[in-house]
Amino acid sequence: MSLQDDLKAAQRSLDELGRSVDSLERQVGDTLDVRRVRADTDHLRASLAQLREAAPGQGPGARPEVIRIPDKPYDSSLWSDVDDEGLGAKDRHAP
Repeated sequence: MSLQDDLKAAQRSLDELGRSVDSLERQVGDTLDVRRVRADTDHLRASLAQLREAAPGQGPGARPEVIRIPDKPYDSSLWSDVDDEGLGAKDRHAP
């Protein structure tokens, strides 16, 4: 499934959960437990909306971020004091 499909499926499941909570509220009444489940459902709805906005390419007018990597070589001074993996530092000997 694509990300868009997963988000739609989660929204449908959340809508169904909301309808079930409505039904429970009609049967049980406005009790503390029902209000707690209602609050949890609302929290899930808000969290899903945030997830949808944060998902790549999902927000209004969203475009994937392009990261440019230059073709020129890195400055060799960046690597001057690093250890060579498995060999250690250039100026030291193995014990």
